[in-house]
Amino acid sequence: MRFVILGSGSSGNAALVECGGLRLMIDAGLSAKQLSLRLAQVGVAPESLDGILLTHEHGDHVRGLKVFLKQHRLPVFATAATAQVVRETGIEGAKWKVFEAGRSFDVGAATVESFAIQHDAVDPVGFVIHHQAKRLGVLSDTGFVTRSVTDTLRGLNGLFVEANYDEDLLEADTKRPWPTKQRIRSRHGHLSNLQVLELLRDVAHPALARVVLGHLSADCNGPQLALGLLRECLTTLGHPQTQIHCACPNEPTEWFAL
Repeated sequence: MRFVILGSGSSGNAALVECGGLRLMIDAGLSAKQLSLRLAQVGVAPESLDGILLTHEHGDHVRGLKVFLKQHRLPVFATAATAQVVRETGIEGAKWKVFEAGRSFDVGAATVESFAIQHDAVDPVGFVIHHQAKRLGVLSDTGFVTRSVTDTLRGLNGLFVEANYDEDLLEADTKRPWPTKQRIRSRHGHLSNLQVLELLRDVAHPALARVVLGHLSADCNGPQLALGLLRECLTTLGHPQTQIHCACPNEPTEWFAL
């Protein structure tokens, strides 16, 4: 199993997972042009994709879907509520594969385990993708990590998780009005560096090979800040072997093998 983040930030989010000859894109929040360009950058033809998993319906996760599906007719896996909202935007060409949050389903050689998360969307979910003995977790856009989510994310080999903001930088930010800051901090907003730290304290273990941070705020966080804090956490926990990286909005990461 391996994965790559095509781009992650408030301007758009998309990732790609490969396992057992299967290629699944997670979200399509970049423009269709950028999705195709970045797939080409990582050596993947769009027509070779086997489907798209949607975490939720916000624009930075589905922005490119309408045009991309006109070019490439693919199965799209989403909860019923998410599919309905996305359909209402006029998206055509999708082969909808509806699942219930909390349920698992098979796609080719992989099993996709969905789990409910807390975010201000109609029915947001995260995923754990299983192939043979490998498990990759995807936790994007959530304001609070419940005990159920923590339990689901135990025993992973790789984790992609948002680390949206540093609490002090958000507090000091002058661009965002108070209601926006409150929304970001809320249980239905986004995760801070400290919340990700607490999650790692619960789920880190010797076989967790990779952690990739995404959705970093350009104003209220930074790669050095987030990586420094979380590397120190992993070292303190006795897991210095776990590699930790940051995704950015403007270009793909390297491929991460598990």
